[in-house]
Amino acid sequence: MAELVRLQKFMADCGVASRRECEELIEQGRVKVDGRTIRTQGIKVDPIKHKVQVDNETITLTRTKIYLAFHKPQGVLSTMSDPDGRLCLVDYFAEWRERLFHVGRLDKDSEGLIIVTNDGQWAHKATHPSFEVKKTYLVTTEEPLPRASFDLLSRGVELDDGLARPLQVNRLGRFIEIVIDEGRNHVVRRIFDEIGFPVSRLIRTGLGSIKLGELPAGKWRVLNAVEITNIQNNI
Repeated sequence: MAELVRLQKFMADCGVASRRECEELIEQGRVKVDGRTIRTQGIKVDPIKHKVQVDNETITLTRTKIYLAFHKPQGVLSTMSDPDGRLCLVDYFAEWRERLFHVGRLDKDSEGLIIVTNDGQWAHKATHPSFEVKKTYLVTTEEPLPRASFDLLSRGVELDDGLARPLQVNRLGRFIEIVIDEGRNHVVRRIFDEIGFPVSRLIRTGLGSIKLGELPAGKWRVLNAVEITNIQNNI
């Protein structure tokens, strides 16, 4: 018989989330042990003998942490499940039996880089609002962007919830490259709407030090050792 461990520790070791967040999942009645819903904190489980489920999905100890760069295609939801059966991230990882998490939400009409991992603790940390990370996008607009509007982008645009000031704005042929370090919803699209040049295509090409490169839409690659070191330090 294996050594008994507290349920929330076992869940965290499986990569579900931090211990505190695992305690919240227990309180919400989302955790079962051998088919019985558990709401009491501090119970212990045998990692080998007991069947532990979170949201009806069985969890197991993950010995190897995997980090993947995925090119989300346009029209795909940035979620690992959808009750309405719409195309989402999980459809591209059907062969993976363990629980996966994603970092870097993109709206349905946008495309580009998302990180997918089995490291639940890191994923929860990386998606916290206080975790600011540089994000790089290529944007095309319905009409060519004149110089005055380009200069306005560089200085910052006042939105209804405050000033949005990109870290960098560059012209790359027909694209405008914009780098931001904030996480307000749809902020890039809102910036371009505010200056009167709606986005026709939006591609995220960088998330911190991780680059999309030539990765085709709908494909993923395993991050290399240097990328993993960077991503674990500050993405």
